[in-house]
Amino acid sequence: MRRLTKKKALTLVKELDAFPKVPESYVEATASGGTVSLIAFTLMAVLAFLEFFVYTNTWMKYEYEVDKDYSSKLRINVDITVAMRCQYIGADVLDLAENMVASDGLKYEPAHFELPPEQRLWHMTLLHIQERLRVEHALQDVLFKGALRGAPPAVPRSEDSPSSFTACRIHGHLYVNKVAGNFHVTVGKSIPHPRGHAHLAALVSHDSYNFSHRIDHLSFGEVIPGIISPLDGTEKISPESNHMFQYFLTIVPTKLNTYKISADTHQYSVTERERVINHAAGSHGVSGIFMKYDISSLMVKVTEQHMPLWQFLVRLCGIVGGIFSTTGMLHGVIGFLIDVVCCRLQMGIYRNLKDAPLDEQPNGETLIPTENGVQSEETL
Repeated sequence: MRRLTKKKALTLVKELDAFPKVPESYVEATASGGTVSLIAFTLMAVLAFLEFFVYTNTWMKYEYEVDKDYSSKLRINVDITVAMRCQYIGADVLDLAENMVASDGLKYEPAHFELPPEQRLWHMTLLHIQERLRVEHALQDVLFKGALRGAPPAVPRSEDSPSSFTACRIHGHLYVNKVAGNFHVTVGKSIPHPRGHAHLAALVSHDSYNFSHRIDHLSFGEVIPGIISPLDGTEKISPESNHMFQYFLTIVPTKLNTYKISADTHQYSVTERERVINHAAGSHGVSGIFMKYDISSLMVKVTEQHMPLWQFLVRLCGIVGGIFSTTGMLHGVIGFLIDVVCCRLQMGIYRNLKDAPLDEQPNGETLIPTENGVQSEETL
C-alpha cells in the first residue's frame, strides 16, 4: 500500500513538471553555440563576482526627527593651543541665560606653538582630509564606518623645561546646558560677576597679546576616534596683537549606529570671521577666540545598512536568467541573419547560372536546383 502511494505521489510530481524536455538526439551542437555558451558563462561568473562585492559593502542611511531630549547636558571637547602663556589667558563658557559654566574640566598645559616634524606631517594630512571632505561629502560615510569606541590618542609631551614654553595648550571637556552659548578664550582669568562674568586683563600688556591658535580638536558629545570635526586642524596666525577670531557653529545632534559602535554624538557646521580690534577706526570688541554655538532642534539618525541575503540571491538569479535569455535571443537573431544573407547569395549564384547559355555552363552540365543548393547533371 505504501509503495502504491509513493508511486502515485512520484507520478503526480512528474506530471507537474512544466519544464520542456528535449531529447539529446534532437539537439545539434555547433561551434557558434559553444562560443556563445562560453561567453555567457564567463559573463555570468564576472557579474556574480562583482555582485558579491556589492553584497559585502554597506551604506549609511540618514533619518531626521525632532530632538526631544532637552534636559540632558551637552559635552564640549576642547583641545586648542594658543600662542600665549597660560597665566595670561582664561577659557570658559557663557550660555544664553548668562550662566557661566565652571571650567574645572579644562587643563592648562604649557607647550610649544610650533609642531615637531612628525606632528606637522599629521597636521598637513588632516588639513588635506578637511579639503577633500568639503568637496566629496561621501567621505563622511567612510569616517562613520571606520569610527571606533575608545579614547583618542594622546599627544606626546615635550621634555623641555617649562621656562622655554611660549604657548598654552587648553584641553579637556565641559558640560553645558543644551542652549545656545559662547565658548571663548580671552585675556585674563575669569571671575564671578553679578551680571555674568569678567576677566582680569588689566595686568597683561596689550603688546603681549597674541591669539594665534591651532585647534587640534573641537567636538560635541561623546568622543569617537576616527570622526573628524570641521574645525580639527584649523590654524590661525594673528597679524596684529589686538585680534578677534569668531566661529559661529550650528550643532546637530546625531545618533550613530554602525556594526562597530552605537553612540550619541553631534555634528556641526561652522562659519569663520576675524578682524583687528581698533577702537579709533570703529572696530570695537575684545581680543580673543570666540566660538558661538547654537543647537538645532532636529536630530539625525545615521544607521549602517547591509543588503539582505534574500535580495542577494534574487539578484544572482536575475543575472543568470537574464544572461541565458539574452544570449539565446542574440544567438538566434544572429543565426537568422546569417542564414538570410547566405540564402540570398546562393539564390544569386543560381539565377546567374540559370540565365547563362547552355554552351557557357561549365563542362556542358545542366544545373538542377535542390534543397541543399544547386546540383549539376550531364547533358545528353
